[in-house]
Amino acid sequence: MTVSRGRAVLAALAASGVLAACSAAGSAEPRATGRTAVDAEQAARFTTTPPAQETTVVPTTDPASAALAASRDLYDTAPVVVLAPADDTSARDRAVGLGAPLLVADGDPRAVTQELERLGARAVLAVGVDEQAHAEHLDAVDAAGAEVVTDPENLPDTDRGPELSDVLVLEEGQAWAAPAVASAQAAGARVRTLPGGDPRTDPEAIAAIAEQPPSHVLALGDAFGPVERLAARVASAATGVQLPGGGQVVFPHRRLVALYGHPGTAALGVLGEQDVDAAVARARQVAAEYEPYSDVPVVPAFEIIATVASSEAGPDGDYSAEADVEALRPWVDAAREAGVYVLLDLQPGTTDFLTQAQRYAELLAEPHVGLALDPEWRLRPGQRHLQQIGSVDVEEVNAVAAWLAELTRSRSLPQKALVLHQFRLSMIAGRERLDTSRDEVAVVIHADGNGTPGEKLATWDALRATPPPGVHWAWKNFYDEDSPTFTPEQTMGLDPAPVLISYQ
Repeated sequence: MTVSRGRAVLAALAASGVLAACSAAGSAEPRATGRTAVDAEQAARFTTTPPAQETTVVPTTDPASAALAASRDLYDTAPVVVLAPADDTSARDRAVGLGAPLLVADGDPRAVTQELERLGARAVLAVGVDEQAHAEHLDAVDAAGAEVVTDPENLPDTDRGPELSDVLVLEEGQAWAAPAVASAQAAGARVRTLPGGDPRTDPEAIAAIAEQPPSHVLALGDAFGPVERLAARVASAATGVQLPGGGQVVFPHRRLVALYGHPGTAALGVLGEQDVDAAVARARQVAAEYEPYSDVPVVPAFEIIATVASSEAGPDGDYSAEADVEALRPWVDAAREAGVYVLLDLQPGTTDFLTQAQRYAELLAEPHVGLALDPEWRLRPGQRHLQQIGSVDVEEVNAVAAWLAELTRSRSLPQKALVLHQFRLSMIAGRERLDTSRDEVAVVIHADGNGTPGEKLATWDALRATPPPGVHWAWKNFYDEDSPTFTPEQTMGLDPAPVLISYQ
């Protein structure tokens, strides 16, 4: 078969008289009209292939660049390629129907030539391409030795490549990604729209990824990067495990309302005033009082004091009584079954927070369990509880954040809450260096002061005057020590509304 090469005329433009107008105006020389149709009986096959890397991020918002990347990552060969302006929706339908990659008639024409040569394209279906406005891209087709075709009936017969059903393509739903998405759909890849770029925020996406874990992920847009972070996020989604209230990112997608205390010890907070089943019911009741004022789901929670500050040194000499893991497990298990989030609270005495946190690694490996640090009870050498307000250096807090993030990442767990109790700025020395960059950890500063409304609001304002970047905010209500206790409406009237409210 002889296929005419060269600068083929777009039939639609010739019929509309555009070429005659160009000639009369003395502008670009019209393209030659004598084109031989591609032999319809000669079959050719598309060769689709997963991306070279298991996780790929295309960090662009340019439709031409994204379309080129999708073609390169999903096709080895393509006898037919569709070329169209970025906003041409009919071209996307054509590409999907043909199983062909879609390239955009904007951007660098040389890149189009290179991609057509790499694909071994014999025919290029031009859809919505203007002879004059897109002359350089038509020349690019010519340079690649491919034939411009305007009538789909003149395309060669082709066989679709194997569907890439194990490839997941993520995009944010932006118009610039539409041509690349069409190529992905043409290749048989699964496409999911994720505004914000984090699959852990979408319960439906988590369920879909868990049902069919992808072998490869191709993400369109820099919101999904970097690659290592996206790979960890997809691995977490693939477990299918979701937090109480849905999803795998703690905040701002839910509001926790917690009972604070130690099991079996009423003097340490309301949590210990009843057994575990009654505590679940009470936590649900208190949380329900916030639902009329919350724009996100309200989730009941336990804040369990796992290590209790002690006036005695104890056998290990650290002035902290550590509860056994097995003593706390019934509460953690009951919370999981009831859809209650759990925070393990540490009052470490003279030991450090990381040492105590590692003691409860087995419980913190549960998806619904986070961590709370209480610097009020962190003693310096020679100090004793209730003789002064304790404090911690931010480096110690950051070490806990790093360890908790690694635990979460290594087990592909949902994001963890890391709560820092504070009612004086001196309680966290160097707070401005607080590390909130860990994707696996949501850091919360908990305004833990009691007293009159004026005193509590003054504490709130002082804590928030010079906040570290990237923190969330929490609030504690005291039933006995506050005078009076804030109502749910008053609590939600704070600016910003707290993501965690605990009751002691």
